[in-house]
Amino acid sequence: MTTIVSAQHVNKVYKMGETQQHVLKNIELAIKEGEFIAIMGPSGSGKSTLLYAVSGMDQITSGRVLFQDKELTALTEEQLAALRLQTMGFIFQQSHLLKNLTIFDNIILAAYLAKIENRQTVNRRALELMKGMGIEELANHMITQVSGGQLQRAAICRALMNNPRMLFADEPTGALNTNAAIEVMDILADIHQSGTTIMLVTHDIKVAAKTERVLFMVDGQIVAEHTLGTYKKEQLKAREERLVGWLSQLGF
Repeated sequence: MTTIVSAQHVNKVYKMGETQQHVLKNIELAIKEGEFIAIMGPSGSGKSTLLYAVSGMDQITSGRVLFQDKELTALTEEQLAALRLQTMGFIFQQSHLLKNLTIFDNIILAAYLAKIENRQTVNRRALELMKGMGIEELANHMITQVSGGQLQRAAICRALMNNPRMLFADEPTGALNTNAAIEVMDILADIHQSGTTIMLVTHDIKVAAKTERVLFMVDGQIVAEHTLGTYKKEQLKAREERLVGWLSQLGF
């Protein structure tokens, strides 16, 4: 498989006066096209910082990040913004939908800005995605009128509007109850099976068990990885148990 994301000797240092905080330490990472990987680790280990670094949302201090063979560190802010808008999708713990827009308008906004397709095509795709997510009846609702799980489904629709080559998800189930979290992860598993590459940050074993490969971070470094292989629902319990055993061996 072709490598879609490559991080080479990546370091991220935050400077606070005389103090320096080394958040990412000489990270080496390759993600193949079509993979579904999870990043796990204790709080403050650098999980989200790594996701932001390899997606070009945050500048690195040193090293190289390549996305589809384009070196992100060599792109201007305008070029980076265009790349993220046209080829990447983002899902966060909080949906970050605009309060003054309906669910439908929130979903189509990024696609309108990208100007890849005409508005009629964009509108039709939005409705198709909403139907697939089971929220088509919420099109004219404001975001204060729906549940957290429904908001996250809308955020996933928004992330998929421009047919991204890769989805980046930072704790996408962190603010959801158990049932909503399961539904969202099932949706992401289906999206992956359709061919989309996904990089997901999570602390939840049940979430990570639905991915193909799990990386574990401690103090800004990737210290271990575990390959789970293709996800099958009937194997979920066994996959969770494998992860628990693996994490126990790591001392977590």
